[in-house]
Amino acid sequence: MENEFWHQRWREGRIGFHQPTPNAQLLTHWQSLGLARGSTIFVPLAGKSTDMTWLLAEGYKVLGIELSRVAVEAFFAENNLEAAEEHLPDFDVFRAQNIEFRCGDFFALTAEDLASVDAVYDRAALIALPPEMRAAYAAHMTRCLPPGAEMLLVTLEYPQAEMAGPPFSVSEEEVSELYGADFNIERVGSVSVGAEGRPPAGKDLSEMLEKTYHLTRKKAV
Repeated sequence: MENEFWHQRWREGRIGFHQPTPNAQLLTHWQSLGLARGSTIFVPLAGKSTDMTWLLAEGYKVLGIELSRVAVEAFFAENNLEAAEEHLPDFDVFRAQNIEFRCGDFFALTAEDLASVDAVYDRAALIALPPEMRAAYAAHMTRCLPPGAEMLLVTLEYPQAEMAGPPFSVSEEEVSELYGADFNIERVGSVSVGAEGRPPAGKDLSEMLEKTYHLTRKKAV
C-alpha cells in the first residue's frame, strides 16, 4: 500500500475511518495506564482524530505523525488552533500549545524523534496497514520507542474474506507475534461493534470485534 493511497483518500474526503467522537475504548481503558498529567503521548497515523483532542483536554502532551498535510491542517483548523510550522529534512512540523504534528512518513522517524514519549495510543495505525507492512511497522515502533514507553493498542477482528480493508483485521495471535518478543501484552477489552452499525463503509460483516491491549516493555535480562 503506497503513500499515495492515503494522500488521495484525504484529498477526496474518503475518510470513513475518521470517528467524529473519541473512541469508547480509549475512554474506558486509558486511565489503566496510570500516566501522570503532562506525559507525552505518541499517536501514529493520527489523521485528525478527536482522540487527540480528548488527550489534550485530559492534560497530556500529544505527538502525532501523519502522512497527509490535508489531515494535519484540518485538525488545527477544526480545533481553532494556530500552529507554528517548521520545515525539517524529513518532516514538516506543526506545533500549537501541547500538541506537535510531524507531517511525513512514519518510517522516517528515529529514536531521537520519540525520545520524550511516555506512551503510545494506536487505534488507527496498525489496522490501517496490510499484512505485508505490519511487521515492519511494529519493528520500527519498537526500535524507536524509549525503554519505558507503554502502549494502548486498539484493533479490529472480523472475517477478512468478507472485506478487503482497510481497516484490516488483526488477530490477537498476530499482535503477540508482532510485539510479544519485546512487550508484555494484556488484553484489557473486547467488544462487539458489528451490532452498533460500526462496520466501515456500510459493509455487511458477520462479526466485528474491537479489542484493546495494554503493552508494557519487558525488562532486559
